[in-house]
Amino acid sequence: MVGLKRLENLQYCVREVIQRNVPGDLIETGVWRGGASIFMRAVLKAYQDQTRCVWVADSFEGLPKPDGRYRQDTGNWHSELDNPLGISLEQVKANFTRYGLLDEQVRFLVGWFKDTLPTAPINHLAVLRLDGAMYSSTMDALESLYHRLSPEGYAIIDDYGAIPTCKQAVDDFRAEHKITEQLQQIDWTGVFWKKLRSCGSSE
Repeated sequence: MVGLKRLENLQYCVREVIQRNVPGDLIETGVWRGGASIFMRAVLKAYQDQTRCVWVADSFEGLPKPDGRYRQDTGNWHSELDNPLGISLEQVKANFTRYGLLDEQVRFLVGWFKDTLPTAPINHLAVLRLDGAMYSSTMDALESLYHRLSPEGYAIIDDYGAIPTCKQAVDDFRAEHKITEQLQQIDWTGVFWKKLRSCGSSE
C-alpha cells in the first residue's frame, strides 16, 4: 500500500539522518501490517546503526471511534474499518520476525495515540512518519511528538493527499505553530518536510 516512491522517500530520510548524525529515534504512528516500520529497521541494519530504535505505535485494533474532541472526524468512515485495518500486535511482531528484524531496537507503543504518545519514553526523534488517517490521530501524533523531532529531522505524512481530514490536521498544526518549512510532494498522497528549527512543546 505504501508504494515504491514512499518507500524510496523513507529510505532517503533514514539514510540522511544517519549520515548527518541527526539525533533521535524513528517512529511510525499507524503501522497496519508493519511494512514501513520493518523497512526502517532494515535501513538501520543496512547502515549498521545500533544506536537508534524504531518505535511502532498503533492500537492494533483499527482506527478509533470519533470521541467528540474534533468535529472534523464526525462521520469519518475510516473508523468503521476494524477489519482489515485492525492487525494484531502478534501478527505485526511475526512480520518483523519473518525478516529477522524483531530485536531490542524495535519497541512497541500499544493503544490509542491520545493515551500512549504524550507519555511515550522518547526523548528525541529523527524521523516522524504519520499514517493515522483521521484528524484526531494525526493531530494527537503531531502535538505529542513534533516538538521531539530534532532540527534536520524529517516529518512524513502518508495520507496528506488521500484523506482530507488528515490534510486539515497537518495544515492546522503547521499554521498554529508557524511551521513554514516547505511541504515536498512524494507521490499522489505522501508529503514530507525537513524540520529546520528547534521548537518547544508549548510553541
